[in-house]
Amino acid sequence: MSVLPNLYDLSLDALAKLLEQWGEKPFRAKQIYRQLYVERVTDVDQMTDLPKALRHRLSTEATIGALTLDRMQTGDKGLTRKAAFMLPSGEIIESVLMIYPERATVCISSQAGCAIRCSFCATGKMGLLRNLTSGEIIEQVLWAQSTLATIAAESDDTQPTALTNIVYMGMGEPFHNYEAWWESVQRLHDPKGANIGARNFTVSTSGLIPGIRRLADCGLPINLAISLHAPDDALRTELMPINKAYPIQDLLEATRDYTIKTGRRVSFEYVLLEGTNDSPEQGEALARVLRDGPMKDRPQFMHVNLIPWNPVPGTPLARSSRKRVNAFQQKLREQNIPCTVRVERGTEIAAACGQLAGADDVGDPTTAETVISLETLRTGTR
Repeated sequence: MSVLPNLYDLSLDALAKLLEQWGEKPFRAKQIYRQLYVERVTDVDQMTDLPKALRHRLSTEATIGALTLDRMQTGDKGLTRKAAFMLPSGEIIESVLMIYPERATVCISSQAGCAIRCSFCATGKMGLLRNLTSGEIIEQVLWAQSTLATIAAESDDTQPTALTNIVYMGMGEPFHNYEAWWESVQRLHDPKGANIGARNFTVSTSGLIPGIRRLADCGLPINLAISLHAPDDALRTELMPINKAYPIQDLLEATRDYTIKTGRRVSFEYVLLEGTNDSPEQGEALARVLRDGPMKDRPQFMHVNLIPWNPVPGTPLARSSRKRVNAFQQKLREQNIPCTVRVERGTEIAAACGQLAGADDVGDPTTAETVISLETLRTGTR
């Protein structure tokens, strides 16, 4: 049984080629593209600038979207919304919309599950189930835009009416699904479509160096965040097995090259775990690694984002106390390392950093369809 094409999976050129095969005029592709990304139409019958015959064919031989909203949870007095979507293949992914007084951020997923298996992350416990298509990634952003517009229309308070930040920090490693996440950026950024500015995008990686180097050559000023989480290789390998393939010094060298090529500042993510990586001595060690390592001549191009760990069932880890968080931050500041503590959102509905798992319980990586080896991740092959 053939699968109908999802219009969100098609670039403007691909859409034009499909319509050409159908015997349609090329300008029809631009009309449909505008309806999808500017008007954000989800029903072909609402595309009234198209002939009835073309609308009928689109409704029977293509789809608009592939995700099915399974459930939505609300936290932070309505300012955080977590959506669980079912994929056509049955997996669940999650997206989180966070609303602030002057901005709105959506955190989206690029994979169902994750192969990286960081010890502190609920998604990593799932293993990798499958990559998302570009359309499945884009659809999460369109959901957030629609939800935000509805909230703003129904609220008496002044609310942001447009997304200001799209962060690829949900389920999965974006650089492990590079082609699809990059296609999603291109389509959302396209002036003929959603027209979202490149600086509104942030991509977070566990440290896949080939992806960092590809991003450096992309030509768009996208924000880059790198998960570090430890000041030395031994501990980072324990927390993040990917460190065996990409140790800290190699990662920082790639980061230095990225900042030289792009002129962009990089954020280093650092999850704080009580008694594991949050001692004052480890704060000093982290400062030394950043101050004296490959990034030593580029202090203005780095920033440390400290993240109090969000609880994940089935892990022996503990959340750092506010006192230890402050002490760790102070050690970095004493060494002139710019750092902030991330504002927490969504903890009550398991929507915070590292908590997305698509279900109330999380599985064992060995039950996933695919568990990717470190060598595969290192070489970039599948």
